[in-house]
Parts: sequence; C-alpha cells; structure tokens
Amino acid sequence: MLPHVNIGKQFADPYKAFVAFGKQVDAAGTSAGLPAILIELIKIRVSQLNGCAYCLRMHTRDAVAAGETTDRLAVLPAWWESQYFTDQEQAALTLAERVTRIADEHTAPAPQIDIEAVLSAPQIAAVTWLAVAYNGWNRIAVASHYPVGP
Repeated sequence: MLPHVNIGKQFADPYKAFVAFGKQVDAAGTSAGLPAILIELIKIRVSQLNGCAYCLRMHTRDAVAAGETTDRLAVLPAWWESQYFTDQEQAALTLAERVTRIADEHTAPAPQIDIEAVLSAPQIAAVTWLAVAYNGWNRIAVASHYPVGP
C-alpha cells in the first residue's frame, strides 16, 4: 500500500506545472484534430488500465457532457470486440494502450490496427502526449489517495 500523502499539497509547484502541462496536452489534441469525445475516451481508457477511480469518475462525466453515450462507455474496456468505435478511435485507443503498457511492449503481439494509416503524425504525437499525461495524472491521484465517493 502506498503512503497516504497528497503529493500536490506537499509540493504545490510541481503540481501546478503538471496542471499547465495537462492543459497544453489537451490543446495539442484539439490542435491535431482529435474530437473532444476521443480525447476523453483516451483519458478514460488509460485510467481504466491504471485503476484510477478518481480520474475515471471525472472523465466519464466529462465524456457524457461532451455527448458520449452510455453504450460506448459500457463497452470501452473491451472496445476491440465491439463495432462502436471508428477507425480513428480504434487507432488512438490502441496507441494509448501501448503507451500505458509500455513495459509489456516488447512481448506484446503486434497491433492489428495500422495506426500510421489512420492517424496523422500530429495526431499520433497528440495521442501519445495524452497517454503520457494521463498516466501521470493517474499516478498522482492513486499515489495521493484522492477520495472517490458518491
């Protein structure tokens, strides 16, 4: 079990820098032409893989507010087995999962989606930054034991 220390409260300057970084990453996603719903799906999927309840609650609410459906959110943990997601969404989710599970990358089977055929270089960069940033946010929230209640 991790110690119960809110790292953002202990050292506010790195936390503030991370908030600014997150805003830049979100802006990069928008600038690369990623739809707002896809940006939220990336945040949710990364948070599912990392088991971050705080971020899951926040970004699920944000996705619904952006127009995401409960059906798509319900099948997101097994998105590859559904027909709910576009080629762009599948490529982005594949990339985000590969970045999140980077330690397993050397032993994982090759992706069945040709990411570079679906996403542009700016979109690949933006999705990668989103995955990097939200893996970081998950670690901040989980390590700091952010409360999650009804």
